[in-house]
Amino acid sequence: MNKIALVTGGSRGLGKDMALALAKRGNDLIITYLSKKEEAEHVVAEIQEMGQKAAAIQLNVAETQTYDSFFTTIKTVLKDTFKAEKFDFLVNNAGIGIHVPYMETTEEQFDSLVNIHLKSTFFLSQKGLAVMNDGGGIVNVSSGLARFTFPGYSAYSAMKGGIETLTKYQAKELGSRGIRVNVIAPGAIETDFGGGAVRDNKQLNAMIASQTALGRVGRSDDIGSVVAFLCSDDAKWVNAQRVEASGGMLL
Repeated sequence: MNKIALVTGGSRGLGKDMALALAKRGNDLIITYLSKKEEAEHVVAEIQEMGQKAAAIQLNVAETQTYDSFFTTIKTVLKDTFKAEKFDFLVNNAGIGIHVPYMETTEEQFDSLVNIHLKSTFFLSQKGLAVMNDGGGIVNVSSGLARFTFPGYSAYSAMKGGIETLTKYQAKELGSRGIRVNVIAPGAIETDFGGGAVRDNKQLNAMIASQTALGRVGRSDDIGSVVAFLCSDDAKWVNAQRVEASGGMLL
């Protein structure tokens, strides 16, 4: 039976590429979307064209009070679509970017980032464990910004630093179930994330490329394959690790 991966925020950007890369490795997929149902259904169709099973479910990761009903839906989808009772891998990808100077960051912005990034990674994983097979894995998503600094990302990066620490604790406490937990830290990527600044601002793009050992900014397909690797038997002895995929940015 194929392994099943759950990718949050899988309808676009990095999440979409993660889902497609996982499907290429023979996994079936459940993806979540916030509001772009049509985009999510298109990703499902792409996965099905590869010969894998797939489903899309709406979820706002910031609303922890909906997690119980979400996983009730997951159980139904697993039974009806995949003929399974549990899934194997969870990729906590869903997120937003807020670029604002430290001195201008509001409590509302800070709380939004806490809920969407750190709190969701903590509690969605916790709730999901009841529907996860032993021997599976969790991949959390951090950022290169947890290692290097760019003004305007203090709150965002603080959440990612928290996720990196959480990852080690999850790996320690879930090891008895054979569940591996790792964290991937992308560098600057050409997507619509954060308003598409890296993609659309030629000056910013060139500046980042000049500070990257491989001489360019990242693309979404630079990240998905790494996540797919971490959700495979090839990575069976990789646990509690931070894997930065930044092309050698700011070395």
